[in-house]
Amino acid sequence: MTQPGLAAPDYPGVKLKPLADDYDVEFWARQVRICAWVAVGISLLAALRMAVAWESGMRWWAVPMGVVTLVQAAATRLPWARIVRLPHAREALLTWFLAELAIIYLFEVVDDTGRMRYVPAVMLVVTASAALYPPRWVIGVGVLALGGFFALVPMQPGIDVTFIAGMAAMLACVVGLCALTAGSRSRLDDRRRTAERRIELLLENSSDAVLAIDPAGRLRYVSPSARTLFGPDQPWQIDGNLGALAHPDDLARTREWLNALAATPVGHTSRIEARLRCADDAWLYADIIGTNRVEDADLGALVLSVRDIGARRSLEEELTRQAFRDSLTGLANRALFHDRLEHAVARARRGGEHVTLLLIDLDNFKMVNDTLGHSAGDDLLTTVAERLSAQVRPSDTLARLGGDEFALLVEGVDEREAVALAERILAVVREPVNLAARDVVCTMSIGIAIAAPSDGTADTEELLRDADLAMYASKRNGRDRYAVFDPAMYADVLREARVRTELERAVAEEQFFVLYQPIVDMPSGRPTGVEALVRWRHPTDGVLGPDTFIPYAEESGLIVPLGRWVLRQACDQLAEWRRELPSARELHMSVNLSARQFQNPNLVEEVADAVSRSGIEPSCLVLEITETTLMRDSDVVLAALHGLRRLGVRVAVDDFGSGYSSLGYLKRFPVDILKIDRSFVQGEEDADAATLTEAVIGIGRALRLQTVAEGVETSAQWSTLRELGCDLGQGFYFARPSEADVIARLLAGDMPSVALLDAG
Repeated sequence: MTQPGLAAPDYPGVKLKPLADDYDVEFWARQVRICAWVAVGISLLAALRMAVAWESGMRWWAVPMGVVTLVQAAATRLPWARIVRLPHAREALLTWFLAELAIIYLFEVVDDTGRMRYVPAVMLVVTASAALYPPRWVIGVGVLALGGFFALVPMQPGIDVTFIAGMAAMLACVVGLCALTAGSRSRLDDRRRTAERRIELLLENSSDAVLAIDPAGRLRYVSPSARTLFGPDQPWQIDGNLGALAHPDDLARTREWLNALAATPVGHTSRIEARLRCADDAWLYADIIGTNRVEDADLGALVLSVRDIGARRSLEEELTRQAFRDSLTGLANRALFHDRLEHAVARARRGGEHVTLLLIDLDNFKMVNDTLGHSAGDDLLTTVAERLSAQVRPSDTLARLGGDEFALLVEGVDEREAVALAERILAVVREPVNLAARDVVCTMSIGIAIAAPSDGTADTEELLRDADLAMYASKRNGRDRYAVFDPAMYADVLREARVRTELERAVAEEQFFVLYQPIVDMPSGRPTGVEALVRWRHPTDGVLGPDTFIPYAEESGLIVPLGRWVLRQACDQLAEWRRELPSARELHMSVNLSARQFQNPNLVEEVADAVSRSGIEPSCLVLEITETTLMRDSDVVLAALHGLRRLGVRVAVDDFGSGYSSLGYLKRFPVDILKIDRSFVQGEEDADAATLTEAVIGIGRALRLQTVAEGVETSAQWSTLRELGCDLGQGFYFARPSEADVIARLLAGDMPSVALLDAG
């Protein structure tokens, strides 16, 4: 049964009525029932009068009047809430009550002794009409009643005129008071309707829909704004139940929420988010605020305010995606990966499966960015992400941690399976990638760390650290490979940390010294220059070569102050030799510069300062850089090289042929000398190596660049290089790196060939 004061749900072809109209209908239905009972009372009085006071020949009229009374009593049970909605229903009701007056008049004609007894009945009719109709209708009914009264007066001879006037005045007062009451009620009704109309307009123009449902979930009211929210063709009539609207996945918890809300005290409010069906069968993400009004006599329902939060949900999903997904590759980002790793490690501690972590770092990715551009670098990252994704299971978590670093979380695999996975990844990533119309081969270094279920002390940070150590171990071992974490790697890390600490002390205490290796003219064997080579006089480990500490100096940035010190030492030493030795006046000094030093914005100024304070000619200084340095941060390197060229300093490309050689770069950069890599020189028995050496010498000759052969160790190599036209040579065959005083004796002697010198 419909709750009091609430409209029933729509049915096909029936427009949903606003809540205010439902109250109006219920009011009129109550008033009609009251008036119907008044009519029953009048008819019953008439029937009793007929049965008791009329002559025996006329008492049969009591039977039909009793039937009329019973019919009118049955009429009180009619569904007046529906009847009053029908057109002209109120006019028909007025006719009914006027018929009661006609019955009274008929009685007065027949019953000449009881006409004044029916005056109260007339008053009841007037009062009932005042409850139903506007003042003009009440006055009309009253005039008819007074007219009927005066029509009956002549039938009762001998009545006092004063009595008649009093009765007429009384009837007139009753009519007037009823008219005033009807007018007051009409004004109140108008105000109520105005207020209700305002509410309806507010509800209709609100972005929220308002629903009223009974505790069983049946719809009892839907605001007009619901048609805007859910669509004009929303089939509210389906079972009249909210369950017809809720998404199947949300239905159970929505019903549970409704039941919980119905059990709360009156006025309690709670909310839920759920998906509701729209007219086009789309799903609306809704924020539903419910208030319990089940025990409220005016409502008797749960009132729900429904708001569309689809845009907010889309924004939240986008923010979530940005918060937990990498914007370039769409993979999980660092935050999401760490969260899943923590949960996986927690499961492993509780005796779950193996947790395997693979840290993946692209090799030489910066070179791709520098040579082909950042757009090509992004394309490479997305391609690698796609290839990695194809190798993992749906249950695995693949993430981009940042830059060129990826991570893969795998559960339930042992070391053997993890190694097989790493090998597949290396193979698939190694396949060429077309970037900027060029095929580029990409490699990566992988570190593997595994937490076993039996390891109750597994820790997220330790697992990440172990995988990181393994990944750097694979890089140190040559890149394009994987390494499984081994506890011995801790010793390497501790050693590196110790070296870095000792390096800082060594730079501060100047524990370094410089050796010099001659560079000779190939035809004559006479020294034309020397290369400055730094060594570390370690307090406990003795003399250490550059391979031992230069990589750590590069990583820590200590190479910048160390390189500055070597440059000054070399320039000062050359100035001393040129002052004291006539044979050294044409000597040049070669000094190595690292890639990290080119990141120093004051590099050109520091070189200019070293040249100026030593007093040597800038053209006597040769700065050696590697091919890798040329290819990395090419714009920065190019600007620095042009600054050095303006100083008059010469530039040599060291270990030419060992890296990513590019003839275009040789034309673009201000280069003066090519130093041929020792791997070509020492392979004199290899025909291909000899051919490559000849090609490099030819390139130098074509570009008007001097060529220097490194690593010359035998007479045969010297002879071959002279025949190929190499300009200069350097290596143990001529001299080992030596102290400055040894080089001074060499320069002071009149020797035809420095190959005879053994500096030990």
